[in-house]
Amino acid sequence: MPGRVDGMTNPRRARIAIVTGGASGIGRALGAALVTRGDTVVLADVDIEGATSAADAMSARGPGTAVATELDVRDGSAVEKLVADTVDARGGLDIMVNNAGLGIGGPVEELTSAHWDRVVDVNLRGVVHGVHAAYPVMVEQRRGHIVNTASMAGLVPCPGLTSYATTKWGVVGLSLSLRAEAARYGVRVTVVCPAGVDTPLLDKGSPSDLPRIPSDDTVDTRRMITKMSGGKLYDADTLAADVLRAVDRNRALVAVPRYAGLMWRLTRLSPAGMTRLSSIMAARAMR
Repeated sequence: MPGRVDGMTNPRRARIAIVTGGASGIGRALGAALVTRGDTVVLADVDIEGATSAADAMSARGPGTAVATELDVRDGSAVEKLVADTVDARGGLDIMVNNAGLGIGGPVEELTSAHWDRVVDVNLRGVVHGVHAAYPVMVEQRRGHIVNTASMAGLVPCPGLTSYATTKWGVVGLSLSLRAEAARYGVRVTVVCPAGVDTPLLDKGSPSDLPRIPSDDTVDTRRMITKMSGGKLYDADTLAADVLRAVDRNRALVAVPRYAGLMWRLTRLSPAGMTRLSSIMAARAMR
Protein backbone atom coordinates (compact mmCIF):
# COMPACT_ATOMS: atom_id res chain seq x y z
CA MET A 1 0.00 0.00 0.00
CA PRO A 2 1.66 3.28 -1.01
CA GLY A 3 2.01 5.96 1.61
CA ARG A 4 3.61 9.36 1.90
CA VAL A 5 6.34 10.09 4.40
CA ASP A 6 8.04 13.49 4.45
CA GLY A 7 6.87 14.19 0.93
CA MET A 8 8.29 10.95 -0.52
CA THR A 9 6.23 8.04 -1.77
CA ASN A 10 7.22 4.78 -0.08
CA PRO A 11 5.56 1.39 0.22
CA ARG A 12 4.40 0.51 3.71
CA ARG A 13 2.44 -2.18 5.43
CA ALA A 14 -1.02 -1.66 6.85
CA ARG A 15 -0.86 -0.51 10.45
CA ILE A 16 -2.85 -1.56 13.51
CA ALA A 17 -4.38 1.32 15.45
CA ILE A 18 -6.63 1.81 18.46
CA VAL A 19 -8.67 5.02 18.69
CA THR A 20 -10.53 5.75 21.92
CA GLY A 21 -13.55 8.00 21.70
CA GLY A 22 -13.90 6.70 18.16
CA ALA A 23 -17.68 6.88 17.80
CA SER A 24 -17.88 10.55 16.88
CA GLY A 25 -16.03 13.82 16.45
CA ILE A 26 -12.23 13.84 16.32
CA GLY A 27 -11.95 10.12 17.07
CA ARG A 28 -14.28 9.15 14.25
CA ALA A 29 -12.46 11.47 11.82
CA LEU A 30 -9.09 10.00 12.77
CA GLY A 31 -10.41 6.46 12.44
CA ALA A 32 -11.81 7.21 8.99
CA ALA A 33 -8.54 8.81 7.86
CA LEU A 34 -6.56 5.76 8.99
CA VAL A 35 -8.93 3.36 7.25
CA THR A 36 -8.64 5.44 4.09
CA ARG A 37 -4.90 4.81 4.26
CA GLY A 38 -5.50 1.06 4.39
CA ASP A 39 -4.98 0.59 8.12
CA THR A 40 -6.89 -1.63 10.55
CA VAL A 41 -8.57 0.44 13.26
CA VAL A 42 -10.22 -0.53 16.54
CA LEU A 43 -12.79 2.13 17.44
CA ALA A 44 -13.29 2.06 21.21
CA ASP A 45 -16.06 4.06 22.86
CA VAL A 46 -18.63 3.92 25.65
CA ASP A 47 -21.19 4.48 22.89
CA ILE A 48 -20.97 1.03 21.30
CA GLU A 49 -23.86 1.70 18.93
CA GLY A 50 -22.20 4.83 17.62
CA ALA A 51 -18.83 3.08 17.34
CA THR A 52 -20.38 0.15 15.47
CA SER A 53 -22.15 2.45 13.03
CA ALA A 54 -18.92 4.37 12.43
CA ALA A 55 -16.86 1.19 11.97
CA ASP A 56 -19.35 -0.25 9.48
CA ALA A 57 -19.36 2.95 7.43
CA MET A 58 -15.55 3.15 7.38
CA SER A 59 -15.10 -0.50 6.43
CA ALA A 60 -17.59 -0.14 3.60
CA ARG A 61 -15.49 2.62 2.08
CA GLY A 62 -12.14 0.89 2.71
CA PRO A 63 -9.49 0.13 1.72
CA GLY A 64 -8.69 -0.60 5.38
CA THR A 65 -11.08 -1.96 7.99
CA ALA A 66 -12.54 -0.84 11.28
CA VAL A 67 -14.04 -2.78 14.17
CA ALA A 68 -15.90 -1.46 17.18
CA THR A 69 -15.57 -2.29 20.84
CA GLU A 70 -17.15 -0.92 23.99
CA LEU A 71 -14.73 0.80 26.34
CA ASP A 72 -14.83 3.16 29.30
CA VAL A 73 -11.35 4.68 29.52
CA ARG A 74 -11.83 5.26 33.23
CA ASP A 75 -11.41 1.49 33.67
CA GLY A 76 -7.68 0.89 33.47
CA SER A 77 -8.05 -2.88 33.48
CA ALA A 78 -10.43 -2.71 30.51
CA VAL A 79 -7.97 -0.54 28.57
CA GLU A 80 -5.15 -2.99 29.29
CA LYS A 81 -7.32 -5.87 28.12
CA LEU A 82 -8.22 -4.07 24.90
CA VAL A 83 -4.56 -3.48 24.08
CA ALA A 84 -3.57 -7.04 24.99
CA ASP A 85 -6.44 -8.51 22.95
CA THR A 86 -5.56 -6.33 19.97
CA VAL A 87 -1.91 -7.35 20.09
CA ASP A 88 -2.85 -11.03 20.40
CA ALA A 89 -5.30 -10.86 17.51
CA ARG A 90 -3.36 -8.57 15.18
CA GLY A 91 0.26 -9.30 16.03
CA GLY A 92 1.18 -5.85 17.34
CA LEU A 93 0.11 -2.26 17.84
CA ASP A 94 1.41 0.59 15.67
CA ILE A 95 -0.69 3.57 16.77
CA MET A 96 -2.49 4.25 20.04
CA VAL A 97 -4.76 7.30 19.87
CA ASN A 98 -5.88 8.36 23.34
CA ASN A 99 -8.70 10.63 22.25
CA ALA A 100 -11.72 9.98 24.50
CA GLY A 101 -12.67 13.18 26.25
CA LEU A 102 -15.32 15.01 28.20
CA GLY A 103 -16.17 18.70 28.15
CA ILE A 104 -17.07 20.11 31.54
CA GLY A 105 -16.86 23.88 31.82
CA GLY A 106 -18.34 26.60 33.96
CA PRO A 107 -17.11 28.86 36.74
CA VAL A 108 -14.98 27.00 39.27
CA GLU A 109 -17.27 28.05 42.13
CA GLU A 110 -20.14 26.17 40.46
CA LEU A 111 -18.28 22.87 40.13
CA THR A 112 -18.61 20.09 42.67
CA SER A 113 -15.95 17.53 43.51
CA ALA A 114 -17.95 15.08 41.37
CA HIS A 115 -17.44 17.33 38.32
CA TRP A 116 -13.71 17.55 38.97
CA ASP A 117 -13.39 13.81 39.53
CA ARG A 118 -15.21 12.98 36.30
CA VAL A 119 -13.27 15.32 34.04
CA VAL A 120 -9.95 14.20 35.55
CA ASP A 121 -10.91 10.53 35.31
CA VAL A 122 -11.86 10.72 31.63
CA ASN A 123 -9.57 13.38 30.19
CA LEU A 124 -6.38 12.73 32.14
CA ARG A 125 -6.52 9.31 33.79
CA GLY A 126 -8.08 7.93 30.60
CA VAL A 127 -4.98 9.02 28.68
CA VAL A 128 -2.72 7.67 31.41
CA HIS A 129 -4.50 4.30 31.17
CA GLY A 130 -3.99 4.25 27.41
CA VAL A 131 -0.30 5.09 27.72
CA HIS A 132 0.20 2.61 30.54
CA ALA A 133 -1.32 -0.18 28.43
CA ALA A 134 0.26 0.63 25.04
CA TYR A 135 3.71 1.96 25.92
CA PRO A 136 5.24 -1.28 27.24
CA VAL A 137 4.05 -3.09 24.11
CA MET A 138 5.69 -0.47 21.91
CA VAL A 139 8.90 -0.53 23.96
CA GLU A 140 9.12 -4.27 23.43
CA GLN A 141 8.42 -3.84 19.70
CA ARG A 142 10.93 -0.98 19.51
CA ARG A 143 8.38 0.93 17.45
CA GLY A 144 4.98 2.57 17.70
CA HIS A 145 3.33 5.95 17.93
CA ILE A 146 1.19 7.29 20.77
CA VAL A 147 -1.14 10.17 19.88
CA ASN A 148 -2.78 12.02 22.76
CA THR A 149 -5.61 14.47 22.16
CA ALA A 150 -5.26 17.60 24.29
CA SER A 151 -6.51 21.06 23.26
CA MET A 152 -5.49 24.65 22.81
CA ALA A 153 -6.85 24.81 26.36
CA GLY A 154 -3.74 22.82 27.32
CA LEU A 155 -1.46 25.56 26.01
CA VAL A 156 -3.11 28.87 26.92
CA PRO A 157 -5.25 30.20 29.78
CA CYS A 158 -8.94 29.35 29.32
CA PRO A 159 -11.14 31.01 31.96
CA GLY A 160 -14.54 29.38 32.18
CA LEU A 161 -12.97 26.06 31.19
CA THR A 162 -10.58 25.68 34.12
CA SER A 163 -11.41 22.05 34.95
CA TYR A 164 -11.13 21.02 31.29
CA ALA A 165 -7.94 23.03 30.83
CA THR A 166 -6.39 21.46 33.92
CA THR A 167 -6.63 18.02 32.37
CA LYS A 168 -5.41 19.16 28.96
CA TRP A 169 -2.33 20.85 30.41
CA GLY A 170 -1.67 17.54 32.13
CA VAL A 171 -1.97 15.67 28.82
CA VAL A 172 0.48 18.07 27.17
CA GLY A 173 3.01 17.62 29.99
CA LEU A 174 2.61 13.85 29.94
CA SER A 175 3.05 13.70 26.17
CA LEU A 176 6.13 15.90 25.84
CA SER A 177 7.87 14.27 28.79
CA LEU A 178 7.07 10.77 27.53
CA ARG A 179 8.27 11.70 24.05
CA ALA A 180 11.68 12.63 25.44
CA GLU A 181 11.83 9.40 27.44
CA ALA A 182 10.50 7.13 24.69
CA ALA A 183 12.85 8.20 21.90
CA ARG A 184 15.58 5.76 22.95
CA TYR A 185 13.17 2.88 22.35
CA GLY A 186 12.05 4.04 18.93
CA VAL A 187 8.60 4.96 20.27
CA ARG A 188 7.13 8.27 19.13
CA VAL A 189 4.63 10.54 20.88
CA THR A 190 2.52 13.38 19.46
CA VAL A 191 0.11 15.61 21.34
CA VAL A 192 -2.79 17.27 19.50
CA CYS A 193 -3.82 20.78 20.61
CA PRO A 194 -6.51 22.23 18.35
CA ALA A 195 -8.64 25.27 18.93
CA GLY A 196 -12.38 24.62 19.03
CA VAL A 197 -13.36 21.74 16.74
CA ASP A 198 -16.84 21.28 15.33
CA THR A 199 -17.87 18.08 17.14
CA PRO A 200 -20.92 16.79 19.08
CA LEU A 201 -18.96 17.35 22.31
CA LEU A 202 -19.89 21.03 22.16
CA ASP A 203 -23.58 20.19 22.40
CA LYS A 204 -23.55 17.53 25.11
CA GLY A 205 -23.11 19.66 28.19
CA SER A 206 -22.30 18.17 31.59
CA PRO A 207 -23.05 14.44 32.08
CA SER A 208 -26.65 13.91 33.13
CA ASP A 209 -25.69 11.89 36.22
CA LEU A 210 -23.77 14.84 37.70
CA PRO A 211 -25.24 17.89 39.45
CA ARG A 212 -26.46 20.59 37.09
CA ILE A 213 -24.02 23.46 36.58
CA PRO A 214 -26.10 26.67 36.90
CA SER A 215 -24.28 28.53 34.11
CA ASP A 216 -25.22 25.76 31.65
CA ASP A 217 -28.67 27.34 31.59
CA THR A 218 -27.36 30.69 30.38
CA VAL A 219 -24.18 29.98 28.38
CA ASP A 220 -24.28 28.63 24.81
CA THR A 221 -21.17 26.45 24.85
CA ARG A 222 -20.90 26.11 21.08
CA ARG A 223 -21.18 29.88 20.61
CA MET A 224 -18.68 30.58 23.41
CA ILE A 225 -16.06 28.13 22.10
CA THR A 226 -16.51 29.49 18.58
CA LYS A 227 -15.80 33.02 19.78
CA MET A 228 -12.81 31.88 21.85
CA SER A 229 -11.45 30.05 18.79
CA GLY A 230 -11.17 33.11 16.60
CA GLY A 231 -14.76 33.09 15.38
CA LYS A 232 -14.73 29.79 13.49
CA LEU A 233 -14.70 26.15 14.53
CA TYR A 234 -12.16 23.80 12.96
CA ASP A 235 -13.32 20.89 10.82
CA ALA A 236 -12.71 17.44 12.37
CA ASP A 237 -11.70 15.84 9.06
CA THR A 238 -9.20 18.62 8.41
CA LEU A 239 -7.79 18.09 11.89
CA ALA A 240 -7.46 14.35 11.22
CA ALA A 241 -5.40 15.11 8.10
CA ASP A 242 -3.22 17.46 10.17
CA VAL A 243 -2.67 14.78 12.79
CA LEU A 244 -1.71 12.03 10.34
CA ARG A 245 0.68 14.42 8.61
CA ALA A 246 2.25 15.11 11.99
CA VAL A 247 2.52 11.37 12.67
CA ASP A 248 4.23 10.88 9.30
CA ARG A 249 6.72 13.63 10.16
CA ASN A 250 7.09 12.67 13.83
CA ARG A 251 5.96 16.05 15.10
CA ALA A 252 5.91 16.58 18.85
CA LEU A 253 2.90 18.89 18.99
CA VAL A 254 0.07 19.86 16.66
CA ALA A 255 -1.41 23.34 17.31
CA VAL A 256 -4.00 24.15 14.65
CA PRO A 257 -5.35 26.19 13.03
CA ARG A 258 -2.72 28.92 12.75
CA TYR A 259 -4.65 30.95 15.33
CA ALA A 260 -3.94 28.29 18.00
CA GLY A 261 -0.22 28.32 17.29
CA LEU A 262 -0.17 32.11 17.52
CA MET A 263 -1.94 32.08 20.88
CA TRP A 264 0.53 29.48 22.17
CA ARG A 265 3.51 31.60 21.10
CA LEU A 266 2.02 34.67 22.76
CA THR A 267 1.52 32.71 25.98
CA ARG A 268 5.15 31.61 25.99
CA LEU A 269 6.31 35.16 25.25
CA SER A 270 4.19 36.81 27.95
CA PRO A 271 2.21 34.55 30.30
CA ALA A 272 0.90 37.52 32.30
CA GLY A 273 -0.13 39.43 29.19
CA MET A 274 -1.85 36.40 27.69
CA THR A 275 -3.71 35.77 30.94
CA ARG A 276 -5.11 39.31 30.84
CA LEU A 277 -6.03 38.94 27.17
CA SER A 278 -7.72 35.60 27.81
CA SER A 279 -9.80 37.13 30.58
CA ILE A 280 -11.05 39.84 28.24
CA MET A 281 -11.74 37.37 25.42
CA ALA A 282 -13.61 34.99 27.72
CA ALA A 283 -15.77 37.79 29.12
CA ARG A 284 -16.75 38.82 25.59
CA ALA A 285 -17.39 35.22 24.52
CA MET A 286 -19.81 34.64 27.40
CA ARG A 287 -22.00 37.63 26.54
